[in-house]
Amino acid sequence: MVVEKPLTETVWAWLDAVPDPEIPVISLVDLGIIRDVSWQDDTLEVTVTPTYSGCPATRIINLDIETALRDQGIEKLRLKTQLSPAWTTDWLTARGRERLESYGIAPPQPAGGPAHCPQCKSGNVERISQYGSTPCKAQWRCCDCLEPFDYFKCI
Repeated sequence: MVVEKPLTETVWAWLDAVPDPEIPVISLVDLGIIRDVSWQDDTLEVTVTPTYSGCPATRIINLDIETALRDQGIEKLRLKTQLSPAWTTDWLTARGRERLESYGIAPPQPAGGPAHCPQCKSGNVERISQYGSTPCKAQWRCCDCLEPFDYFKCI
């Protein structure tokens, strides 16, 4: 299926359906790593900023973006990696933060720790380890419901 140059808003909507491979409840758009979508003549250019330069999921993310857009009929595609400015958790959308919390991952906070437990909402929490299931998360526990949970580190 060949598509005539869709609007960039349409492409953004397609990309909003591509989940992060490490946290599938959040889209790449909500994660804030899709920085730009533009047409350069007849080639669609998508600019991606990884969460950090050594992120092991970068290759999978690029493959998922390419697959999603090719499935929509995009033939000429260029993925551009942009490392500067570096990605920050400030780029997470409000919807992305809500999705993280409803999934059981405490969203990043400027103070450097979760505001409350994503399960029971208690503020009585403690850090178990600075290292979680992925490099961008830390392991915390609620002292009231005793459930462990991931906290998405503030970067």
